[in-house]
Amino acid sequence: MLSRCRSILSLAVLAVPLAAQPAGDWPTYNRDLASTRFSPLAQITPANVARLAQAWSYRLRPDADSPPAAAVNQITRIVLDGVRVLPAGNRVVALEADSGKEVWRYDLKTGVASSRGVAYWPGDRNNPARILFTTGHKMVALNARTGKLDPGFGTEGEMTMDVPFAGVPAVYKDVIVVGMNVFGPGEPNPHPQDEVPGGLPGDSRAYDARTGKKIWDFHAVPHPGETGHEQWDGDSWKRAGNNMWSYSTTVDEQRGIVYLPMGGPAANYYGGDRKGNNLFANSVVAVDAATGKLKWYFQTVHHELWDYDLPPDPVLLDIVKDGKKIPALAQTGKSGYMFILDRVTGKPVFGVEERPVPQGNVPGEWYSPTQPFPLKPPPLARVSISKADIVTADDTTADHAKACQELWVKNGFEDSGPFTPWTYQGEGTPAHVTISFPGPTGGTNWGGAAADTKLGYVFVNSQDAPGTGWMRKNPKYPQPGELPYDKAPGFFSFSAPAKDANGNMIGNLPCFKPPWERLFAVNANTGEIAWQVPLGVTEGLPPGKQNTGRSGAFAGPIATAGGLVFIGATNDNRFRAFDSKTGKELWAAKLDYTATAVPITYRGKNGKQYVAVVAAGGGRGNGQAVVVFALP
Repeated sequence: MLSRCRSILSLAVLAVPLAAQPAGDWPTYNRDLASTRFSPLAQITPANVARLAQAWSYRLRPDADSPPAAAVNQITRIVLDGVRVLPAGNRVVALEADSGKEVWRYDLKTGVASSRGVAYWPGDRNNPARILFTTGHKMVALNARTGKLDPGFGTEGEMTMDVPFAGVPAVYKDVIVVGMNVFGPGEPNPHPQDEVPGGLPGDSRAYDARTGKKIWDFHAVPHPGETGHEQWDGDSWKRAGNNMWSYSTTVDEQRGIVYLPMGGPAANYYGGDRKGNNLFANSVVAVDAATGKLKWYFQTVHHELWDYDLPPDPVLLDIVKDGKKIPALAQTGKSGYMFILDRVTGKPVFGVEERPVPQGNVPGEWYSPTQPFPLKPPPLARVSISKADIVTADDTTADHAKACQELWVKNGFEDSGPFTPWTYQGEGTPAHVTISFPGPTGGTNWGGAAADTKLGYVFVNSQDAPGTGWMRKNPKYPQPGELPYDKAPGFFSFSAPAKDANGNMIGNLPCFKPPWERLFAVNANTGEIAWQVPLGVTEGLPPGKQNTGRSGAFAGPIATAGGLVFIGATNDNRFRAFDSKTGKELWAAKLDYTATAVPITYRGKNGKQYVAVVAAGGGRGNGQAVVVFALP
């Protein structure tokens, strides 16, 4: 590995603690450890946002030898005193935030830097400020001023983690917290450039920011004698998982509490070998930041069979209910529900009810008789479907609607409401195919939520995308590592081709009534939805039908004190701004590619407020860039 300094630009602010960072900075993945993604900047407002124009851009993959799109298209940058630092495939770069001019660059000899972002530690009397990032099993520390390896961390600037993590480390005081990315029985690895197959425990860990030495780890699957161990039948606790997929994590700095959003256990769709509720899968878990000791947990899905992970970081904000101030936490996930909890105790603020759910017929499977449903807010995604929900010619086009009706009959789709289990069909093509809302992609995926802490609103985008399929005998069983039953291959959607008035193909459009993606504002003080709007357009449809929402891309929103919510996350290639109070769309820029990352906003050294997002597309490597906007 080698590094070179490209500028003598001073980075004096990089020795300042996070809590003291200027308001114009974006010093962590979610701007703050509370994961609010809320900026106090207010130069850009509903009155002038329509004047935003592109200021500059920076290509993340400048040549054919750079890593492919999957390596860099979800990154969120940090900004400190007018300097942006970001991973860019096989390198990490620091750029002047006003112009995009390179300050320094660090090149990796092998592999790629995290596809999600970098972290910052402000240093101390004996150690310089550091930029931290992961690459597979390794965590790397760079001198924040020069971009060179810092030999005081680990071994010559590198430390090997026992479990790989593709996200962004969360730095609280001198503690670095990371999640885990491993796979268990019957689990394919969808991101081979970032993660490795299972066999390893999926434990979250903390390391010393000075030395890189491990401080603690938290057993994601409880060991004998630990809370929750009884929720794993027999020796089923001896398995890989549960993963913490989130791109960073959330910390209550005042109380020293870390919140770990856990994914589901492996395998995703069969759990006959892990009978029980399977703690701490699909749970938000609160631990002591200094010791990793459990404080509380809240499970959002019992005995998970739908791939309803909790990929988003929870959002912290203080709310007022019945005249009482409550330190709250809002957790979203793929199931389409938002759970608002007291972040000190884990108790639901607006109540949660255990309701009976449909039971399945897979041989040997164990089904939880109930699942937790929040009383408020209502679901933020479609959670069921019937034939009456299929599109008509009034929604899309006559040909598309006809094709959708035929698909419904051909597949014999069956849905029993929220948490519909996958039906066992035995051999061959089934007579009936299970359709379940949401599907494995959500609901709310990794993009998560933002909050206007003054307004008390939590903003979250959510797509309606089903999972379809059935359970069958696993043709690979009893090979080692295989399970007796699995879901038929593929995530089959419920969509059909659609053409415009000229006969040109628009693409495969969903077969259920739009909107297919929405942006929500939830009033966390009341638990009610303050507003919701379709997010995205389908241009090929006739005028008057185009405001459909556009699922198919991920990422999440940010909010500003200027009264705006910024978001990309739609495959119509738009980057948009909405009024925080009303949900009115005020500005949109059409990009060359899809805005695939959480945006940021910051103040440059010239005093301007900038808004930036990563756009990526064009197959396996073209058109990846940071695109930056400002007022003229």
